[in-house]
Amino acid sequence: MEYKILKLAIEKNVATVTISRPKAMNALNTAFFSEMDSMLNELSSNKNVRALIITGEGKAFVAGADIAEMSDMNSEQGTEFSKIGQNVFDKIEAMPFPTIAAINGFALGGGLELTLACDIRIASTKALMGQPEVNLGLIPGYAGTQRLARLVGMGDALYLLYTADMISAEEALRIKLVQKVTEPEALLETANKIAKKISQKGQNAIKQVKIVTRSGINMNFNDGQNLEAKVFGSLFDTQETKEGMNAFLEKRRPKW
Repeated sequence: MEYKILKLAIEKNVATVTISRPKAMNALNTAFFSEMDSMLNELSSNKNVRALIITGEGKAFVAGADIAEMSDMNSEQGTEFSKIGQNVFDKIEAMPFPTIAAINGFALGGGLELTLACDIRIASTKALMGQPEVNLGLIPGYAGTQRLARLVGMGDALYLLYTADMISAEEALRIKLVQKVTEPEALLETANKIAKKISQKGQNAIKQVKIVTRSGINMNFNDGQNLEAKVFGSLFDTQETKEGMNAFLEKRRPKW
């Protein structure tokens, strides 16, 4: 597929996807979702990719969904537009390797929802985040009502959803919406350092950590424990685990 909105760079097992629609503040439209769906399919089948960074070009990460496209929609079209976005963001969440949102600027509405689908969020000090949909008489459509509360807790989630306030990177860090805050010029460097550190670990172990943790949060505690024990045990039959433990005992770096 020819990409007009997304830019892809792959370096040392780390893929970086840049959303490049700066004149529209990288607003999410049907074309974006089509391109991102295709890009995710391409990356998930690339055996060399071990981590994915998503960022935006210009002043915004993503300033929201494209209101110009949505303004004439009826209820059926609105539901379909929501489902399209949910399916793509579900695919980001389910990628077989870690995903990092490098939030360079405005991450509002659908933009914040995109970051919520990622595993880790790193924000520039210039970033502003929020869910302003109620200002339009709408609610989030790409699972923001679901992921935000699971991530930061019900009180902080409902505060953001009710007030439509934009919060700073520092406030986002305080409520654990993001994991790190950096100066703008250090944002991608920081995201890359984290991605490269992850890429040097046992990749099957990283994949299983993601599966068990994300699955377990939707289970009761005992079922989650049982899943963990089952996967933990299964790894002892893998070459990767044997190499990792042998390398530790032999005081050398593992050869994945």
